[in-house]
Amino acid sequence: MPSALALSLVLALTACDGGVQGTPGGSGLRDPYFAKMGNGGYDVTHYDLTLAYDPGRRHLTGTAVITARAKQDLTAFALDLDGLDVGGVTVEGRPARWNRTGQELTVRPHDDLDKGETFRTTVRYSGTPVTITDPDGSKEGWLKTADGALGLGEPTGSMAWFPGNHHPSDKASYDIEVTVPKGLRAVSNGELTRETTSGDRTTFAWHTPEPMASYVATVAIGHYDVRRSTTKSGLPVYVAVDPTQAKASAKVLAKLPEIMEWEENNFGPYPFSSTGAIVDRENDAGYALETQNRPVFPGAPDTGTLVHELAHQWYGDSVTPKSWRDMWLNEGFATYAEWLWQEDHGGETAQETFDALYRGDGGGDGAADKARWAFPPGKPPVPPTSPTGRCMSGARWSFTRSARRSATTRSTTSSRAGPPPTATATRTRPTSRRTWRRRHPARTSARSGTNGCTGRASRRSPERPPRHRCDPVGQALVSWFGDA
Repeated sequence: MPSALALSLVLALTACDGGVQGTPGGSGLRDPYFAKMGNGGYDVTHYDLTLAYDPGRRHLTGTAVITARAKQDLTAFALDLDGLDVGGVTVEGRPARWNRTGQELTVRPHDDLDKGETFRTTVRYSGTPVTITDPDGSKEGWLKTADGALGLGEPTGSMAWFPGNHHPSDKASYDIEVTVPKGLRAVSNGELTRETTSGDRTTFAWHTPEPMASYVATVAIGHYDVRRSTTKSGLPVYVAVDPTQAKASAKVLAKLPEIMEWEENNFGPYPFSSTGAIVDRENDAGYALETQNRPVFPGAPDTGTLVHELAHQWYGDSVTPKSWRDMWLNEGFATYAEWLWQEDHGGETAQETFDALYRGDGGGDGAADKARWAFPPGKPPVPPTSPTGRCMSGARWSFTRSARRSATTRSTTSSRAGPPPTATATRTRPTSRRTWRRRHPARTSARSGTNGCTGRASRRSPERPPRHRCDPVGQALVSWFGDA
């Protein structure tokens, strides 16, 4: 009888905990640039964010419902959240224990999670969202604007306004609902599915069906002139422009359908269900960003920057590196797209542009050019670990970003010395994209003296296959990143 009783107790206890012998998910993915970003043990499949923002008080209230799949037996898991006060956490509808250390919100569900199990975590939070300042002085996270706010995520800013698995390797679909004072608009990724006003508040609901990395999620709150249209292929276009920038940006934004058609001809079918742009005031952010579906621009963009950010929809947003170290691939393709556009519109060929930059006579800073060629792609010199503990090696990110993540692609030779290699590829424009390019609109060629244009007509024809299959620059890029 004692043995039978003991066995019964063991079976009962096993039934209570579901038989899971799990461990906590890892805190941080040990990314070579940002070791603490992202978390192990699960994969997020969907974010459902319900936000309300009061610009006058700078107060954000949010509820995040995060659907994820356990990749191992889990007793606990972590989410990235910087600042904000957590009001409560549930997992599968049951209250969960939680604690916070730095940017980590550690959740201990009431019942352990089995490997392969899909589970929902709900986090209620509120407070004043933080603005994160990187080592190079650029800002991300939740940025206060003249009439609202702007949420930007690259590289770590999204954790300032919603909890999640904030690493580019974990992409998910999104529903983002934002309630703001009547008279303001809230613009986000994907498609606007609902706009309703109740009393003095208006709610905007946005749906992003395609997987999206959290660093390209955005929310823009303010006064906007909105223009809806479609491309020739029927793709919805949603453009939101701050009224102070409407006149200055009209000419360039009118080229958006043409640019989309050109990029589809070069890179393949557009990977998302809508496109567009968000243009805020010049001082609202110090850089343009490839937020999914509709990039963000501080002030009216020039044509090259619009080409660059829209190219990121293919390279960076749709095809996304698993590590921050490989962000130079995103920038390599987007910069290459600028060169191809220039070539197809009367300018120098992409190869000529590269050769000039490689030789150091492309109009850039000679010392900066030399520094960018001094190390292999994605492996800049290693500085000390960031003392804040928020992100490992923030200084290394800053160094890489100053060369726009060293967007040089692999050549056929391992040496950086000597004449330009035969199969070459991109390097960034002379200034960081985090330094707003509109301040330096002239891209004067040292040879032509005509802002990089030689006056040659485009050799492009509708029958011509995508260029990356034809020239050595494109072939070098494709050898690294695949053919879109």
